[in-house]
Amino acid sequence: MHIMPYIDELPYALYRAGQVREFDRIAIEEFAIPGAELMERAGSRAFQCMQDHWPDLSEILVVCGMGNNGGDGYAVARLAREAGLQVRVLQLGDVHQLKGDALTMAKAWSALGQNIEPFEGVTGKPGLIVDAILGTGLEREVVGRWASAIEQINRHQAPVFAVDIPSGLHADSGRVMGCAIEADVTISFIGLKQGMFTGRGPDCCGEITFDALDVPARIYAQQVVAARRIDWQKRSHLVSPRQRSAHKGDFGHLLVVAGDQGYSGAARLAAEAAARSGVGLVTLATHPDHAPFINQGRPELMVNGVTGREDLLRLQKRANCLVLGPGLGRSDWGQRVYRASLESSLPAVLDADALYWLAEYPMHRENWVLTPHPGEASRLLGCDTQMVQNDRFAACEELQLRFGGVVVLKGAGSLISEGAGHPPALCSDGNPGMATGGSGDVLSGIIGASIAQGYSLRDAAELGVCLHAAAGDRAAIKGEIGLLASDLLAELRTLLNLEGSGV
Repeated sequence: MHIMPYIDELPYALYRAGQVREFDRIAIEEFAIPGAELMERAGSRAFQCMQDHWPDLSEILVVCGMGNNGGDGYAVARLAREAGLQVRVLQLGDVHQLKGDALTMAKAWSALGQNIEPFEGVTGKPGLIVDAILGTGLEREVVGRWASAIEQINRHQAPVFAVDIPSGLHADSGRVMGCAIEADVTISFIGLKQGMFTGRGPDCCGEITFDALDVPARIYAQQVVAARRIDWQKRSHLVSPRQRSAHKGDFGHLLVVAGDQGYSGAARLAAEAAARSGVGLVTLATHPDHAPFINQGRPELMVNGVTGREDLLRLQKRANCLVLGPGLGRSDWGQRVYRASLESSLPAVLDADALYWLAEYPMHRENWVLTPHPGEASRLLGCDTQMVQNDRFAACEELQLRFGGVVVLKGAGSLISEGAGHPPALCSDGNPGMATGGSGDVLSGIIGASIAQGYSLRDAAELGVCLHAAAGDRAAIKGEIGLLASDLLAELRTLLNLEGSGV
């Protein structure tokens, strides 16, 4: 079982692999830092990180590939041996084919009188396996002995430490290229790679640490960030303090249109999440069959049974934002209510079955936030879910291009896109316990409440996603398994009122 990435004090800028290679080139060619020196720094910082996490190590196994990642591995091995550890180095690929700085590091290892063994399997009982096989340039599926080596490392009982990126993980997309190392700790150099934080990245990376290798800060000005990492710590400043003279009308009126027969729970979760997120008033428009009792236990919610256009027009006049879709269903009632709701010019948040109807009747608007999970995204894009997961960044940007507004692609490393010219945001908070029914309904209510309180669509989406994820992390303190979407509700109020959250 792998721990979730540890992201305190990591940079918020994320880059593609090509951009980090460009930083490396600039450091070498324009700032005259030899490549071997950068590799030596990488080895030194990796070894220090290894000691910090496993201070009682006595024996390690380093598996090296053919490129610069393998060179980093040789540097780690040499430093560990000089520190008195027992070290074995296994080489994947022909050691005589090594070149450049990697060859320099391999020779320095051999100069200690140490052997380089060809990889013939993971044997022995090392206290740690160091993955230095494949770096950030991977573009092909991992096959053959490379795949076999990765699978053997993953099966071994020893913890795994990945150098720069887990072998087999695509640095840009977070896709596993056939198979990938499942590390306990990963140290990344010079620039954080965006694929480490979404898709399968969190599974493969484990705890993430970072070191810039002392490259000049000026090199970063030569590239526009590929994505912005966000979390509650980063976005909580958006929460505004409340004046003593405030009244409920100052904080907006949200209309939640949700809940066909049998789906009253989704409607209730979205509406209550909105109320817990600080909106002044919440009206829930839902199926008449359960309207009389859906607010039992939460009388603050105003509930109206609706059958069609006239009912909704009346309610829309009182609201300044609309949440549409949780438990809306795919019956005639759901379709009728969906189409009537979008006759309004109110800013809107679309989730769940509203996204089903959007796929049926595509349209483009600029004043809405769409919140699909990968399955809903695949329907909207007319592809299969795996294609969405293979490149979540591309899928999120394509959704925004087709449908407009702001798009939140939910999942591990939720992405937020507002269109061309704006790097997508990636939320690095959250945990697998949130993969449970109703969690998305809570998110839609939070985002809708934020829009109703006057936040821009982008700020509402980013604030909502980060607040939702942080609430999930607080709720998961008691355990991820068995976490319920309703467990997040109490945490919303706590987070919004913590000192340092802007209130």
